[in-house]
Amino acid sequence: MHRSKVLTFRGDTQEAGLKASARLKIKVKRLRIGSLAVCLAGGAFLLGCGSEAPKPTATAQSKPTEPAVPEEMTDAAHALLGSDSQVLLFGDLAKTGKQQFLAANVVPNTPKSVVAGTVVTRAVIAENEDGKWVELMRADEYLKNPKGFLGLTPLQSVTGWHLQYEQSPEKGLTMYFTPIKAGSNERTLPIAVSWNSTAKRYQSLDLHYEHFLGEAPSLESPRSMLR
Repeated sequence: MHRSKVLTFRGDTQEAGLKASARLKIKVKRLRIGSLAVCLAGGAFLLGCGSEAPKPTATAQSKPTEPAVPEEMTDAAHALLGSDSQVLLFGDLAKTGKQQFLAANVVPNTPKSVVAGTVVTRAVIAENEDGKWVELMRADEYLKNPKGFLGLTPLQSVTGWHLQYEQSPEKGLTMYFTPIKAGSNERTLPIAVSWNSTAKRYQSLDLHYEHFLGEAPSLESPRSMLR
């Protein structure tokens, strides 16, 4: 009787062990399946993230390309100022319906200065009249037009100019010439030059930029009457 109880106990123990082993195998399978599902889900997530590229952020509109200078204007500028000249502006600069251009001999590697603007040694405004380019205004040692020397032009010749300009839809082009005097640190005010629609030519303006100044036929009479 004692032996059968022991055998029965051992049998029960083996049966319990087999059941526990079966339950453990089921848990392992479930764990493997769960791990595989997690991996697949993670892989799908990674593939989903990588399959669609991030949308680029909105960027500022690119600056429009400036139109090329017409060859005939370049040729005219070279004829007036030499082959090293360049056309800075062109179009209906005076708002008269006629084509004009501003060209200059620009000094390369302009040294730093407290005066703003592009340094030029010479500059011209030319207009197309019946297929020919006619010079309307010139800046070299002095400021002048076909009528004479512009008002406020320095009596002594200058070696160059600081050139600035602006364009208005109503008044057209206005240029500002600040003289550069060799060996001088004297501060001088810019001379404004714009198209006088009444006189039909480029003239300088007074220091308040309100009234046009007449030309002087020679530098011996620098004072000009307001017009």
